[in-house]
Amino acid sequence: MTVKRVAILTAGGFAPCLSAAVGGLIQRYAELAPSTEILIYQYGYYGLLTGNSYLVNEEARAKIGILQRFGGSPIGSSRVKLTNAADLERRGLVKPGQEPLEAAADRLRADGVDVLHTIGGDDTNTTAADLAAYLRDHGYGLTVVGLPKTIDNDVVPIKQSLGAWTAAEQASLFAQNIIGEHRSNPRMLIVHEVMGRGCGWLTAAAATEYRRWLGEQDWNPALGLTKERWDIHGVYIPELELDLDAESQRLRGIMDRIGNVNVFLSEGAGVETIVHEMEVSGQDVPRDPFGHVKLDTINPGGWYAREFAERMGALKTMVQKSGYFSRSARANERDLLLIRSMVDLAVDSALDGVSGVIGHDEGNKDILRPIEFDRVKGGKPFDVKKPWFQDLLDGIGQPH
Repeated sequence: MTVKRVAILTAGGFAPCLSAAVGGLIQRYAELAPSTEILIYQYGYYGLLTGNSYLVNEEARAKIGILQRFGGSPIGSSRVKLTNAADLERRGLVKPGQEPLEAAADRLRADGVDVLHTIGGDDTNTTAADLAAYLRDHGYGLTVVGLPKTIDNDVVPIKQSLGAWTAAEQASLFAQNIIGEHRSNPRMLIVHEVMGRGCGWLTAAAATEYRRWLGEQDWNPALGLTKERWDIHGVYIPELELDLDAESQRLRGIMDRIGNVNVFLSEGAGVETIVHEMEVSGQDVPRDPFGHVKLDTINPGGWYAREFAERMGALKTMVQKSGYFSRSARANERDLLLIRSMVDLAVDSALDGVSGVIGHDEGNKDILRPIEFDRVKGGKPFDVKKPWFQDLLDGIGQPH
């Protein structure tokens, strides 16, 4: 397949892979098809709809390797759903009555794009699938190759999403400092709120990383520096039912004995309970263009901190969120290796005219391949039966 112009966009929330993945794609095209023009749509689908774009020039290519040293996304991101016409009209991204997919397709045609690379989570890539289907049905051949980005690691059927390993490592680093606050007051409760709307993988992985670090430390119990005070005492994720009264009683025993309690809480744990209480009381539940509850607004960490504190008699409560600290970090070595393998296949697939989302296919022996768009979706739950997670719960004495 002859590819003259490739477009790249990043969309959705950040993850510690975007900068490196963008740089990796540009480098790979330079290796395999150096004459290919590369067009950047700034701020994701927002830039595609508004025509906010630019071509990658020689100056940018000369320093492209630097992108591996940074987190975030140098080309910008946004949350735009191309099938939500009402939201796009309200935001002025399409004209009243205009079909968003048609507007996006017209832009791609006008820009002469042969291949579109999307780097994002399930919403980003399912939107790309909608766009590819629309273009195909209207006689425009476009190859769309996605890369899976989400710190939640919850994309079906992809075994490991880009950036998730780094996010877990960074959440552990965050906790190593925050949990140091446990002696700043008698009967101290620290809630470390970790990103994860419907999947507890990141919370579980971050807690495991933290306890690995904990196990490498030396202690001075005679002076009050003890492993138990620095330990995690509870891990709460959406996939596990939480008996608030029973857990509070268990944690109160720890509080009475050592004077502090530290918990890791997935931001999506128990959201249904909070939303139900809001709706019963007549409060509006804010949602984003994809219909997701805006977790920052309803503040699950604060809600659970109040409930726990009252039941265990905490005198001071601290809620700290590691999400933005973690998701904007640069990719670690483990993720950089994964990024490189996926980027290489993404460009190979694009040059062969094969669309799909690159990932290790859990439905096909974990083979790294371009996975069909109609098989890709979000909401993959974390498997709480994983031995490493069972070991974590056993290690902190939490019933399961």
